[in-house]
Amino acid sequence: MSVPLYQAKAEFFRMLGHPVRIRVLELLQDGPRPVRELLGEIEVEPSGLSQQLAVLRRSGIVTATRDGSTVVYALAGGDVADLLEAARRILTQMLSGRSELLAELMETEVGAR
Repeated sequence: MSVPLYQAKAEFFRMLGHPVRIRVLELLQDGPRPVRELLGEIEVEPSGLSQQLAVLRRSGIVTATRDGSTVVYALAGGDVADLLEAARRILTQMLSGRSELLAELMETEVGAR
């Protein structure tokens, strides 16, 4: 029995639903990075980063290669960067709408005084 597409999409977005995973993906947009660099950029314990990297690796959204004792992570494809950019645009629109509403509320409050 196959999983409906909407369920697969929900599971995909749940997989992305962790701040450390999103930050890792943002950092990897600029190119492959060794784990030590990721640790320097993300305030998380090494075991926590390792756990989140494992989730991303199992999902196939990132790849890991070993160079001696160094593990280097990279995005598995360019579509991930496109998805993050789309999320940025959506959030910008959402927050822009909120700031407009806040400005309108503040104008109404001043006028009521």
